[in-house]
Amino acid sequence: MDVVETWTGRTARALQDALRMTNEAFAAHLGIAVRTVATWNSQPEIIPRPDMQQMLDTTLERAGDAVKRRFALMSRPPAAVTAQVLRVAIAVVVRPGEVLLVCRRDGETLRWQFPAGVVKPGADAEAVAVQETHAETGVHCAVRRQLGQRLHPVTGVLADYFIADYLAGEATNRDPIENTDVTWVPISALTRFIRTDSLYPPILAALETA
Repeated sequence: MDVVETWTGRTARALQDALRMTNEAFAAHLGIAVRTVATWNSQPEIIPRPDMQQMLDTTLERAGDAVKRRFALMSRPPAAVTAQVLRVAIAVVVRPGEVLLVCRRDGETLRWQFPAGVVKPGADAEAVAVQETHAETGVHCAVRRQLGQRLHPVTGVLADYFIADYLAGEATNRDPIENTDVTWVPISALTRFIRTDSLYPPILAALETA
């Protein structure tokens, strides 16, 4: 297990993300104020008090192996992360009441996900999200805003998320080597296709008002 010599706001946030907890849940787990957690998130260089350091040490020590693996990925210095991991742009394309999904081949497994493409060095992630959506599905879209970026807790991929509006085009599978299907699904039924704990929380928040 990686040993944290001195906890900072950044490593505390990495532990929170590895545990997949909201600010409120993480604060309750540690027995501290939500405001303290929010401060760690907004000030990555801050060094928590010694008693907080001990609480964070204990929480990491008691965590399961999966959490420790995620923490090891998420707590890497930013420069090391961007140099070592694959980066992808993900488009959450919506039209009234529906969101666009593709069914990806993952070895012998089929997995539903949002259209996505690899962001090569120097490329613009927003442009990649739009271009790959059209290349995969035939759908033209326009990015409304970026939802955020995270190091994916399972794959270790650095992911940029964008919510986008449908413009034109019929949803068809234009990449049969990688995908088996493309479809619009009701937003209310999204979690039947993608598990809730696999969804980046800002996606769910954005879809509530889509």
